[in-house]
Amino acid sequence: MFKEIRSRYIRYLVIIIFMIVLFVCMVEVNFLWLFGYSPTAKDIRQPIQSVASEVYTADSVLIGRYFKEDRSPVSYDSISSDVVNALVATEDIRFFQHSGVDFRAIFSSIVATVQGDPRGGSTITQQLAKNLYRTRYNHAAGLLDKIPGIRILVVKFKEWMTAYKLEGNYSKKDILAMYLNTVSFSNNAYGIKTVARLYFNKETQAINAAEAAVLIGMLKGTTLYNPIRNPERSLERRNVVLGQMYKAGFLSETAYQTANASGLGLRLGETEELGSGDSYLRTAVERWLTVWCEENGYDIYVDGLKIYTTIDSRVQRHAEEVIAGQMKPLQQRLENAWRGEIPWRDSEGKVIEGFLENLAERTTYYKLLNEKYKGDKDSIFHYLNLPKTMEVFTWDGLREVQYSSMDSLAHYAMMLNAGLMTMDPYNGEIKAWVGGINHKYYKYDHVFQAKRQAGSTFKPFAYLAALEAGMSPCDKYTDEFVRITYTENGEEKVWEPKNADWVFSGREMSLRWAMGRSVNSITAQITEEIGWDKVVDAAHRCGITSSLASVPSVSLGSNDVSVFEMVNAYATFMNKGKKVQPVLVSKIFDYHGNTLATFKTTTKQAISEEVAWLMGYMLRGTMEEPEGTSQGLWEWDLWKDKNQIGGKTGTSSDYVDGWYMGVTKDLVTGVWVGCDERSIHFRNSQTGEGSRTALPVFGRFMEQLYHDDSLHYDYGPFPDPEVEINRKYNCPSPRIVRPDSTLLDSIVPLRLPERPLEIPVDVEELREQLETNIPAVEEPQENQEQAAATERQPNSKIRIRYPLKK
Repeated sequence: MFKEIRSRYIRYLVIIIFMIVLFVCMVEVNFLWLFGYSPTAKDIRQPIQSVASEVYTADSVLIGRYFKEDRSPVSYDSISSDVVNALVATEDIRFFQHSGVDFRAIFSSIVATVQGDPRGGSTITQQLAKNLYRTRYNHAAGLLDKIPGIRILVVKFKEWMTAYKLEGNYSKKDILAMYLNTVSFSNNAYGIKTVARLYFNKETQAINAAEAAVLIGMLKGTTLYNPIRNPERSLERRNVVLGQMYKAGFLSETAYQTANASGLGLRLGETEELGSGDSYLRTAVERWLTVWCEENGYDIYVDGLKIYTTIDSRVQRHAEEVIAGQMKPLQQRLENAWRGEIPWRDSEGKVIEGFLENLAERTTYYKLLNEKYKGDKDSIFHYLNLPKTMEVFTWDGLREVQYSSMDSLAHYAMMLNAGLMTMDPYNGEIKAWVGGINHKYYKYDHVFQAKRQAGSTFKPFAYLAALEAGMSPCDKYTDEFVRITYTENGEEKVWEPKNADWVFSGREMSLRWAMGRSVNSITAQITEEIGWDKVVDAAHRCGITSSLASVPSVSLGSNDVSVFEMVNAYATFMNKGKKVQPVLVSKIFDYHGNTLATFKTTTKQAISEEVAWLMGYMLRGTMEEPEGTSQGLWEWDLWKDKNQIGGKTGTSSDYVDGWYMGVTKDLVTGVWVGCDERSIHFRNSQTGEGSRTALPVFGRFMEQLYHDDSLHYDYGPFPDPEVEINRKYNCPSPRIVRPDSTLLDSIVPLRLPERPLEIPVDVEELREQLETNIPAVEEPQENQEQAAATERQPNSKIRIRYPLKK
């Protein structure tokens, strides 16, 4: 068809144009897979960027980011003019004159290269095409890319085509903003906003000329001119960029001289601390969103989502500070308990042989050595026992030591860990989540992932089952020896539970008093009477999701559960018997601010409202009943304005796990303390029971919340019941008074008997003495009536029981 064109020159021109058009079409459609991927018109209109997602607290504090490329895009108007000027002056001085490809710059670069001064001829738009669409990556390669010399021609041609497409769809300002949002600045930092935070701790619009020159100067070599790694080279390169800005007329001579004479002025920000996977909370949010992302086709690592959690940053800060403050002395206590002795022991107290060796075999380093030395344990452990300089985590900061790998394992195995979660029981919103002592060294989340024996914190489910069976808090049992015979897996077994102090008092106690004192023998009797299957059922209905072995000891916490489950279950008591679904994420927005999802709790009536209120009343018994296990909370400033707190301590066998579950009118909080390795633990109740490890964490945490005026957690009593309570619950227990030594001197002989005594004393005199020595406890109505009757008889005597030790 070209022969019809008579003019040879026109014919040749048409043929050339036709070949160019044909070649363009072949490249566009990737003809015969020769040329690889080219951006389509849709790709140009909707460029895909890998944008970091950000995680916020409910009060809009940024707490984390998820990214494959650490990038937070900004608009052109939010970018300092000095940054734009530095970029144009250095990378593409004719940017505003060309249409995507600058052939004058290409010709100049060829000439300079021939003369021995190689320089690039790519425009900013071409570089944007390369950054946005990965035109030089393997996924964009075709068959021709395998031919030496041809690949670069194909790649360059595709970049030219893409640059023209970009110029046809976007303004110059848009292209500059897109480029600055996509370019890499090393350290996995992408985009001008991220790098401005990283190196100068500033927002993008606040960057000045000298700082802009440092950042733009890095583009020639992000490692070579990195201001942290190579400050001298970075300074030299910065001054070259400043010179280009001055030469282009973007800086006055005075401004140029001032900037050129200044130092780098680095002020490192915290961008890296907000990276992916470096905290328990951010990891928990990621785990929480996994199913949602799969179902809705989102990737939190590239889609630029804004994720708002239910966490209150102030409550979270208090929780983290209290954990750190309380764990340091607890760690010292544990180390003192085993000083000079090997701490890893079995249930009989014998040292576990091969304990560290078994730990070592689970490490990546061991696996590498095992592969290298083909299973030769002598060679493997030779290297594992070689001392070397390393830093280890301690509560006094990182400490440089000469440790072998085995020494390091022993150090970290000996560290106590902790988990804390607090939740609003009415809407399910989680307000604080502390998964451990340090995520860098202990990845396992002790709120959600770790499951440990709950000890006595599980007892309330036995008492719940008793109430549901028709009992009342005033029903009485005797603290005495119990022997339960049962069948498990076809085998007949016998269980004889002991009390924590190994003593059966023979005392008759109400259910509330027995739960308040955490009496094992009475809990076991109740469990036998109502059936342990009922206890398991009650726990599951309230929110325990773990599998529970239905055996008599279930009521004493022999099964493993998580802090998350326990907080959820205790919340059912406070929420009128309605089980709530805990909520960690409240809202998700896309990059443009559009709402993608909102999350609310779901509720289900698990127990009756009457029984739920009675359980709250029973939990208060650990503070209000004689010798209640929560009375260590008197140490903290928690008792203003008739404040009420309920809770339950828990300690597993051999003091391996210490628990405290606390409830107030506003919050439910769970605390666990223990070593990850269960064979390392405290040695006795004085150092290791939950009232001495986990309860102080709760006490200090609640004190901090009450003292924080920016929060709205006020002192106050539990809500009154909104339904009729049809069973007796107000049955005051005999008061057990423990006067101080000066009071004892005045009312009893110095030589004290071993058994508790009932001592007649003058009421008014004793009252005056007790008011100055013993914290006030709000008396039940019946006690108040009795006191009123006593006041009408001023000369009367009463008898007060108290136990006296040897």
